[in-house]
Amino acid sequence: MPVRAGDDELDIAGRVVDLVTRLAGPAAQAEVTVTRAESALTRFANSAIHQNVVASAVDVRLRVHLAGRTAAGSGNVVTADGLRALVERVLTAARFTPPDPAWPGLTPATPVAPAPEWDPATAHAGPDQRAALVQAFVDAAAGLVTAGYCRTGHRFTAFANSAGHSTQGQAAEAAMDGIARAGGADGTARQHVDRVADLDGAGLGRRAAAKARAAADPVELPPGRYPVVLEPAAVADLLQNLAWYGFNGRRYAEHQSFAVPGTVQFDRAVTLVDDPLAASGLPFDLEGTPTGALTLVDAGTTRAVTHDRRSATELGVASTGHAWAGGATFGPIPRNLRLAPAGTTGTADPTGVSRAATRGPAADDVTTGAIGDPDTAALVSRMERGLLVSDLWYTRVLDPLSLVVTGLTRNGLWLVEDGRVTRAVRDLRFTESYPRALAPGAVLELGRRAVRLPDRTDGVWWEAPSLRLASWNFTGGASG
Repeated sequence: MPVRAGDDELDIAGRVVDLVTRLAGPAAQAEVTVTRAESALTRFANSAIHQNVVASAVDVRLRVHLAGRTAAGSGNVVTADGLRALVERVLTAARFTPPDPAWPGLTPATPVAPAPEWDPATAHAGPDQRAALVQAFVDAAAGLVTAGYCRTGHRFTAFANSAGHSTQGQAAEAAMDGIARAGGADGTARQHVDRVADLDGAGLGRRAAAKARAAADPVELPPGRYPVVLEPAAVADLLQNLAWYGFNGRRYAEHQSFAVPGTVQFDRAVTLVDDPLAASGLPFDLEGTPTGALTLVDAGTTRAVTHDRRSATELGVASTGHAWAGGATFGPIPRNLRLAPAGTTGTADPTGVSRAATRGPAADDVTTGAIGDPDTAALVSRMERGLLVSDLWYTRVLDPLSLVVTGLTRNGLWLVEDGRVTRAVRDLRFTESYPRALAPGAVLELGRRAVRLPDRTDGVWWEAPSLRLASWNFTGGASG
């Protein structure tokens, strides 16, 4: 059954707050988030659907501060007995946890903007719609073996606390990620959208297949520093690591982040904005703090890091609305980060697939097949000699403070000579400082079309154009 969303969730949150007060007294501080979500997933492998699942669940998260101590817990039983058991469990934990002198207090009653429009057709998309998108992907791959997934999701979230603050909102999203294989070579294509109608299964399948065919018979190249063009999927890895390790308010407070607000740390071409409301997102965070667009880097100058109430209080600033379920462990992070394209404000291509890709590049044209879209092709055409990188994976941080990362290329790597893709290249290992790679003078050019790419977690996405960099440090082959 489709997710039922409405005032019931807000009522549950209010009942839990009232129950904490009845059981622990008016001195107890409580905040409650109730999320009712439906996530539907259609998986395919060997060019056939092998799994179709729908998960519908409610999650009640409670955090209390009692007698100077803080505890949190969650449950998924919303009967009277289930809610009471959750409250009693969290109150018991609060009595035995160490004192919490850094408790930042609750979010006061605060106006929250309405949630962005969401698409009911996406929220209630059925397996037949996802299957049709998978069929389009498989057919467009024209005989290559394919695998991947298509997913749709809808969530309704309500928040209430004992300071009298309450709010609610809902969001819907859809995503597709597929791979095509030609021999031992793989090509991929991904897309994240607000409306399932904007998913282009055929365009994604054609692009994945063309890239797989263009990646055949790779040559070996020696390690070293090469100029590169990073496609949006590769740039998304940069954004993800910058988010977790650079613009994380806890790491900044602990002096474990490279970020220095007010300082020119990036090339002038770099503007980074975290903007959950650019798509169908929620206008408040897990603590009820309103969210909105936050410019982290403006034309190369670092302007801000993200905060929840705890990290903000520690530094004497305001929360930026970045509390989330993993924040107690990892800290507040930007989860909808976009790199603004050249000459624009960073508006994403709603389909995530260029017109050139949807036409289906010829399989025997290595240059067209490897590049797949005119925006990236323009960047490649201005590179005398270097590498075109489709994707980065298995990336691990070696030094958080300078954000030196090691990882591998994946799903296509090509040599570029005189502005043209000439040969596929075997995957290479790299070791690179992401801030250094984006430092003043290091960014030669950005594409003009941003693509929104899905994360493994619902509600999280990364948006970027292709990116031409002066240098990227490749340290060896994929085996070492």
